[in-house]
Amino acid sequence: MSDLAAIDRYLETHLDDSIAELKRYAAQPSIAAQGRGMGECARLVEAMLARRGFRCEIMPTAGAEVVVAERAGAGERTLLIYNHYDVQPPEPFELWTSPPFEPVVRDGRLFGRGVSDDKGHLTARLLAIDALLAAGDELPCRIKFVVEGEEEIGSVHLPEFVRRQRQRLAADACLWEFGYVDHRDVPLMHAGLRGICYVELSVRTATLDVHSGLGGSIFPNAAWRLTWALATLKDAHERIRIPGFYDAVKPPSPRDRELMAALPDAADEYRERYGLAGFLRGMTGGVALRLAEVFEPTCTICGLTSGYQGAGSKTVLPALASAKVDFRLVPDQTPAEVLRQLRAHLDAAGFPDVAIEFLGGGPPGRTDPDHPFVRLVADTATPVFGMPMQVVPMVGGSGPNHAFIHELGVPVATAGFGYPDTRAHAPDENLRLDLYLKHARHVARLIRAFAAAR
Repeated sequence: MSDLAAIDRYLETHLDDSIAELKRYAAQPSIAAQGRGMGECARLVEAMLARRGFRCEIMPTAGAEVVVAERAGAGERTLLIYNHYDVQPPEPFELWTSPPFEPVVRDGRLFGRGVSDDKGHLTARLLAIDALLAAGDELPCRIKFVVEGEEEIGSVHLPEFVRRQRQRLAADACLWEFGYVDHRDVPLMHAGLRGICYVELSVRTATLDVHSGLGGSIFPNAAWRLTWALATLKDAHERIRIPGFYDAVKPPSPRDRELMAALPDAADEYRERYGLAGFLRGMTGGVALRLAEVFEPTCTICGLTSGYQGAGSKTVLPALASAKVDFRLVPDQTPAEVLRQLRAHLDAAGFPDVAIEFLGGGPPGRTDPDHPFVRLVADTATPVFGMPMQVVPMVGGSGPNHAFIHELGVPVATAGFGYPDTRAHAPDENLRLDLYLKHARHVARLIRAFAAAR
């Protein structure tokens, strides 16, 4: 039996063990937004890595702890693997088919909060490492892990951590936390992530809520005040009205356009999956939709809170209103500049009383889509998936890859087992067991090929 055949056999026969490990890991709540279960989950990660012979340390930040681990290998090259152990809040609970922190397999899929984003990606990679160690006494190359606990709240403290730990995290390349297949089951690799600036806007117009019959015609209403402020941020054509907001935006390059044009038209799939009647600005699909999806910055109201929202009626005039808003950023925008522009805009528009709280974010980050490491990740996926991996220059989501690219000087590439119905951030988050196994097979091949590359 060849080495690869033996590795694949190991992965197949130990898949159930790996899923059992993932179930234990995902059963531990670790909700960064609520500060729930974070320390306990960091120690779970440490224990899983230590069982594989990694030298581990749980390192403090001003927020959640970061788990750093390292194990030497036969080769001189170093592969850094980034994952995160925090998860999104599970609410609303009533929309889950089974409890979010009681992972369960149904119809070839594992359901539970965090099984796909991002706990399963870590355990699938550990399964690949188990198979490599079973095939020999040591890893093909040095592997380092950095597993943080604040990705779902904007990786607030990770960039500074990476800056302080440059030597500790030094590597030749970085495998990122996630990856997907598209609706055709074609594997995708994203060479860049948009940045994000996440804020909470709030306004208080009184010290307490008031009977609407008393104050409705003479007291200021916080909910109206905030909605009027929000209405100044975008126009009816979806253009963000903050002065200077688009000044730093770099348009997609000819190579970006070429890579995006090679992707299938997603319009019909999006319409069906999300029940859409259409797209913004009359877009119908094709490369224009693909380019807008990732190369245009956004301003999204993620949540609104004010007054009474329970059953029945309550005649109240709200004293406080707040909104969660995220700005997805493209090269070369930065959160700091967007915050400055937002404050100046609200002040000029007559809303100096609207407070801005920065909840996290980071700049966009990109790796050259033709970088040798990007090509290596794509090439090693082909024999696993039976088709070439398509390289996508940017993904619409965000993460702290900018710090890794610019502080550590490493190329960053994504690979994983997500699929269009994985429901990350939503009720009934899940993974497909067949794709989980394929990701482990891919990672095992990637590590071997990376160790042998020059």
